[in-house]
Amino acid sequence: MPETGVKSTFSKSTGLPRKRFYRARAHSNPLSDSHFPVPISPSHVDYSIHFPQIFPDSSKKIQFADVGCGFGGLLISLATLFPETLMVGMELRDKVSEYVKERILSLRVANPGQYQNASVVRTNSMKYIPNYFEKGQLSKMFFLFPDPHFKEKNHRRRVISPFLLDEYAYVLGVGGIIYTITDVEELGDWMKSCLENHPLFEALTEKELEADPVVKLLSSATEEGQKVARNEGQTFQAVYRRIVPTEQTS
Repeated sequence: MPETGVKSTFSKSTGLPRKRFYRARAHSNPLSDSHFPVPISPSHVDYSIHFPQIFPDSSKKIQFADVGCGFGGLLISLATLFPETLMVGMELRDKVSEYVKERILSLRVANPGQYQNASVVRTNSMKYIPNYFEKGQLSKMFFLFPDPHFKEKNHRRRVISPFLLDEYAYVLGVGGIIYTITDVEELGDWMKSCLENHPLFEALTEKELEADPVVKLLSSATEEGQKVARNEGQTFQAVYRRIVPTEQTS
């Protein structure tokens, strides 16, 4: 258990890291150069660092990626909802990724046997997704309340774009699902349009959305989603499945 004290970054009552010590800007510039280790290929990702209770005695691979995971609210919820599935949060901001790391470690101590399947990496997902995941490795990817980059000249920084969807389609297995949500209507329209016009994705039906337990977490599990709910704001979702191109199925 972490030491406590007047200046402790951990709560005495919960043993969890206190968020106020890890605050950072809401978003970072994904096109700027940051300095952190990056595996040269998926085979160089050291799973034993992220999942020490599972590896090296397992051949499992990460299946869920929460891109821009923020303070890890969704990741923590998914870890107990899918206890047999390995998942990782990917976050560019140093302080925020450190908070998620400490949060997961504290939850593992407080709940023996739980949260061993979740971890976090500090990385730039817009540049290094192929360094972490093999072709068809993932079954779910999450993009919750991403930076809207309002100015048209900055749209190239958006984490959902036609070019980046090519990369996401590469690491998603057929049938894998991309989940997106935002409280910015223009960005919601943008993400939906990008996905709708990409030949490797199709929208889930209303019936499928209602049956998917993950969809309910999109607006409730994260700090951003809870803030929107408190302010009685709107959210805009786009949930799409990775498919095989029509010409390949005919």
